[in-house]
Amino acid sequence: QVHLVESGGGSVQAGGSLRLSCSSSRDICSGYCMVWFRQAPGKQREGVAIVERNGRTTYADSVKGRFTISRDNAKCTLDLEMNSLKPEDSAMYYCAAIGWRWECSLGQARFDYRGQGTQVTVSS
Repeated sequence: QVHLVESGGGSVQAGGSLRLSCSSSRDICSGYCMVWFRQAPGKQREGVAIVERNGRTTYADSVKGRFTISRDNAKCTLDLEMNSLKPEDSAMYYCAAIGWRWECSLGQARFDYRGQGTQVTVSS
């Protein structure tokens, strides 16, 4: 059973925008902390943004002011609006769901569910 599916990645020039979406199954629609993280070849995984169950959001310093995370529990979707993209934003982006077992934080490396990822490439 597929729980999380990302879409919306692609190639864009620096300064451009992309919107990533993540569709979740009903069983993890609203009861989880949701996170977007990214990983580029040869680099460590980086938590980009989280939205807690109560809607509170947190962003990595590297994307603050440029990215916006949002969730729609009625539609079971999680979005990441990315503006003013930079080449260093290039990575595979994943959405993930964190259950009650683990802390809801950008640094969290343990997830209950994780999607297959969508590639974002930003050219200079």
